[in-house]
Amino acid sequence: MKQSLLPSYSSKYSWLIVAMLWIVAMLNYFDRLLITSMHDPIMGDIRMTETQFGLLTAVFLWIYGVLSPFGGYFADKYSRKWMIVGSLLVWSLVTTWTGYANSFTEILIARAFMGISEACYIPAALAMITDYHIKSSRSLAIGIHSSGLYAGMVLGGLGGFIADLWGWRWGFQLFGIIGVTYAIILILALKDYKKKGIKKEENKEERINAIDSLKNVFGIPSFYLLLVYNSIIGAAFWVIYAWLPLFLQKSFNLSLGEAGISATAYIQIASLGGVLLGGVLSDRWVNLKPKGRIYTLVLGITIGCPFFFLLGITQLFWLAIVCIVIFGLSRGFHDSNLMPILCQVVDKRYRGTGFGILNFFSTIIGGIMVYIGGIIMDADINISLIFQISALVLLIGSWSLMLIKPASNE
Repeated sequence: MKQSLLPSYSSKYSWLIVAMLWIVAMLNYFDRLLITSMHDPIMGDIRMTETQFGLLTAVFLWIYGVLSPFGGYFADKYSRKWMIVGSLLVWSLVTTWTGYANSFTEILIARAFMGISEACYIPAALAMITDYHIKSSRSLAIGIHSSGLYAGMVLGGLGGFIADLWGWRWGFQLFGIIGVTYAIILILALKDYKKKGIKKEENKEERINAIDSLKNVFGIPSFYLLLVYNSIIGAAFWVIYAWLPLFLQKSFNLSLGEAGISATAYIQIASLGGVLLGGVLSDRWVNLKPKGRIYTLVLGITIGCPFFFLLGITQLFWLAIVCIVIFGLSRGFHDSNLMPILCQVVDKRYRGTGFGILNFFSTIIGGIMVYIGGIIMDADINISLIFQISALVLLIGSWSLMLIKPASNE
C-alpha cells in the first residue's frame, strides 16, 4: 500500500487553512511584484530615474523588514487570524491606490504603506500553519503555502502583458479590489488554533512580553546562523525579483512582456516543484535524523548556486532559462524548510517573533541590494556582477547551517 503524503491525523481543516492562506500568499507577492514587470510603462507615465525606480522596491523592503518583528510579535501575542485579515485588507486598499498615483512621491508613499501592511502577514501565516501541522506534515504544508507565493510572482510577471493590453493602472486597481473582497471572506472562514482541553484564560497566561521574546530568540546561538544565512538569501532573491526582467530584456533583446514572463514563470514553476519535493523529503528525512530539514535545505542550495553564478555570464538564452529553472528548484527547498528549521531552534511561543526577525534582516539587506542594483544600472554596469557575488556568498552561508544543533525534534 502506498503511503499518503498527507498524514491521516492531520484534520481536514488543517489543510483547508493551507488552501485559504495559499490565496492570500498569491495576492501578497503579486501585489508587491507587479510593479517590477511594468517598468517601462510606469517610467513612461511617471518621470523617474532607474535609481528612483529601484527605490520603489527598496523602500517597500526596508519598511517591511523593520516592521516584520513587530508583526511576528503581535501574531504571537494576539490573534493570528486578525493579523492576516487586517494585513490583506490594508495592502489591497494600497494596491488599488497605487493604480491612481500620479507622481513619483505618491507612488513611493503607497509602496511605503504596502510595506507596513504586508509586514504583518508572513510571520502570522507561517505561525498559524505550524500551529495546525505537526512534524510529519509541517514542511509539506509550508511548501504548499509557499507555492502560493510563486503563483503570485508568476502573475506579477504577467504585468508587462497587462500593461501592454490595458495599461499599468488597470492591474493594480483590479487586484486591489479582489484582495478586499477575499479579506471579507476570511473574516468568516479563518479560525485561530486552540488546543483541546485548554481554556481561553489559560492560553492568555502563556502570553509573553516583547522583552521576553527577544531574550529568548537572541539567547539561542543557532538562531544567529539562521539569521546570517537568511539575510544572504534574502539579498539574492530580491536582486532576482527586482532586476531579472530588465536583465533578460537587455541581455537577450526581449520584449517587455517576454522578459517579464521569462523572469518569473520559469523560476516559480521550478520553485513549486522544489517546495513539494523539498517538503516531502524533509518530512521523511527528519524522522531519520534531527538535522534532516537542514540537510534538505543545504542540498537544494548547493545544487542551485553554481547555476545562479552561470546565469550572470552566459550569453545563451536557453542556458539562462536552464539556470533560472535549477535555481528556482533550489529556492523551493529553502522555502519549505526555513520555518520548520526555526521550529527546531526557537520555542513554539516565539515562532512568529523569530520569523519576523529573520524577515527584518533579509528584507532590509535585500532592499539595499535592490537599490545598489539601480545605481549600478544607472552607471551602465552589468547587473550580472551582483548575481555572481551573491551565488558565492549564498553557497558559503548555506553550509554554515550545518553547525546548527536542533534544540528539539519539533
